[in-house]
Amino acid sequence: MLEKTTRVNFLFDFYQSLLTDKQRLYMQLYYLDDLSLGEIAEQYSVSRQAVYDNVKRTEAMLEDYEKKLNLFEKHEKRLEVVEQLQHILPVNDPSSAKVQELLHTLKDFE
Repeated sequence: MLEKTTRVNFLFDFYQSLLTDKQRLYMQLYYLDDLSLGEIAEQYSVSRQAVYDNVKRTEAMLEDYEKKLNLFEKHEKRLEVVEQLQHILPVNDPSSAKVQELLHTLKDFE
C-alpha cells in the first residue's frame, strides 16, 4: 500500500496541472493530507462513494498520463544515472569535485 501511495504521490506531482480543480482537491486531501473518504465526503457534502469514484478515476487518469508521457519513469532513470555517476567518479581528482557538484544540482532539480 505504501508503494502505491508513493507512486500516486509522484504521479500527482508530475501531472496535477492536467487535473480539474475538484480532482486535484480530492487527491490532495486523500493522499497528501491523509483524510479518509468519509471525512472528504462530509466536508464537501457528497457521498463517500462519490469521493471514492473521483479518486479512483483520477488515479487511472494519472496512470494513463504516465503511460503516455513517462515523466515519472524518466525521473527514476535520471536519478539512477546520477547515482551511478557519483559512485564511479575518482575521489581525489579536482575535476571530480565540480562534476559531483553538478550531479548534486541535477539531483536537486528532480
